[in-house]
Amino acid sequence: MTESGPKIVTASFADRDHRAEIVERLYDVAVDPIRLEELLEVWEGSVARLRDSAIALEDPEIEAHLARASVFLDRYEAAAREAGPRSVLEEIPRSAAFLADGGAQVAGCNRAAVAAFGVAEGGPFAALPFDAEDRELLQGVIRKVAARRAEKVVTLRIRSTVTGSPVILRVSPVEGGGARPLALVVSTELVWPEGFADTVQEAFGLTAAEVEIVRGVTLGLPLRDIAEARGRSLETVRTQVRSVLAKTETHSQSELVRVVLGLMDVALLPLGGQAGPVPRGALEARPVQEMRGPDGRRLTWIGFGDPAGRPVLYMHLDYGLIRWPAAAERAAAARGLRVIVPVRAGYGRTDPLPRGADHLEGVTQDYAAVLDHLGLKGAVALPLGADLRFAMQLANLRPDLVRGIVGAACQLPVRTPAQYERMDKWQRFILANARHAPRVLPFLVQAGFSLARRLGKEAFFRQVNGGSPADMATFAQPEVKAAVLEGSEVCLATRWSAHAAFSAECIGSERDWSAVVHAVRVPVRLLQGDQDPQSPVQTIRELAADYPHLEVEFLAGTGQLLFFAAWPQVLEAVERMQAQAAVAYP
Repeated sequence: MTESGPKIVTASFADRDHRAEIVERLYDVAVDPIRLEELLEVWEGSVARLRDSAIALEDPEIEAHLARASVFLDRYEAAAREAGPRSVLEEIPRSAAFLADGGAQVAGCNRAAVAAFGVAEGGPFAALPFDAEDRELLQGVIRKVAARRAEKVVTLRIRSTVTGSPVILRVSPVEGGGARPLALVVSTELVWPEGFADTVQEAFGLTAAEVEIVRGVTLGLPLRDIAEARGRSLETVRTQVRSVLAKTETHSQSELVRVVLGLMDVALLPLGGQAGPVPRGALEARPVQEMRGPDGRRLTWIGFGDPAGRPVLYMHLDYGLIRWPAAAERAAAARGLRVIVPVRAGYGRTDPLPRGADHLEGVTQDYAAVLDHLGLKGAVALPLGADLRFAMQLANLRPDLVRGIVGAACQLPVRTPAQYERMDKWQRFILANARHAPRVLPFLVQAGFSLARRLGKEAFFRQVNGGSPADMATFAQPEVKAAVLEGSEVCLATRWSAHAAFSAECIGSERDWSAVVHAVRVPVRLLQGDQDPQSPVQTIRELAADYPHLEVEFLAGTGQLLFFAAWPQVLEAVERMQAQAAVAYP
């Protein structure tokens, strides 16, 4: 079975004023993720009418601005705030950036600024390729921001005297600037990194000529200018662009830019590690195990409980919650349960799925590969949220591996606009856009992750889940908080972000996987919360009516963190399922 859906009819923003407002909000969020909620409110007013299963949002102008706005969503923002000025510049490898105090000289600059603006450390501010009036405006903003006499982040839009195109500048104060206050100026002017052409060519199987086309498009050059620089006709370049789009599996130049910028992040920035350990309270250290899957990708997992116990396959939700409260992990051993927690594709050190791979199939095969590697059969699967689709698909494809499913606060395939409307606003914001605006979702998720880094994961969790008093009370428990914060490090750490994997998970969850639910033959018991901000009681009752073979029970005083709040009841249900499977499969 694969994730599928009905034929999609697309829509766009017809109101130019409304589109302009959304573009403004996109850039506001890009330079200051704290303002994500403002974007949420404007966006909701625009896309609410599209919450019909047959309508998706595609707006080329919005997508083009997304590609540019994404420049500012730097994954090292938190680390840079604590570093010195030089470290700040080192953390911005692809965008032209410089340091200044508003005086006559540039205090420092990265290599991208040298290439794009022709400036040098200690060189004249007047060398910047802007009109004198614009430079004077920029100097005034720099002085105010550096001296903390303006908003923390100020955005300017001025025109380059070299390219004639608008340049967006983000001006923010620099911590630890020394004797004089400095401001950091980051621009939308991109620079093609040295050696990156080889990376692009290898990743997509392009010719050298096609790589040059990608380079020009990524740097924002019009096709006519690219053709003139290469000594080719405009029609030849357009043909090459079509070839590039086919090979990269993208549908527009703006989508191509987003893909290349994402690859640039991968090529330039380390994908693992964290600045320091997360306090784990009473949690024991759990070493990460790894293997190579059948396709050669690295797969990782952790395990705990009784090494000789009955197997439990735990699925960690899109937040990467791979750890249990310390008492629950100890209870697993006492109950004779061997818990295996595979870390999914794109999280932690597990390699992402190949580009274009079916997400449901790929993740399912990874689960099977880990269980086969460990020689485990007849497990009870314990999924959270929309992970239910992975558990069911694995049971459908490999009934020898999964003999029963106990779900905690699970999501079923959403059908109607009303079911989205019942969600709390943050859950609706992500999931409705996963369904109706999948091209926009990666930017929204990246902005959310940047916001989480800015606020800290604990504060971010409180903001996103504040609509469920049950979840707030559960998260306040020290052992739960320790498990959530440490477990989610595979999703978001100081110097690591799984926002691309998170986006793929959300998009997959909002496709129609009802056929997977109908096909499942192993017993399924779902324990649901009565305060779940994503899958409210009414929605679960409506959806479960289509699947009479599922057993559903609601637990009072629980929400999305049902497992963490009521793990003794969940483990009891797991043990009963294991006993049931032992009778059915002696």
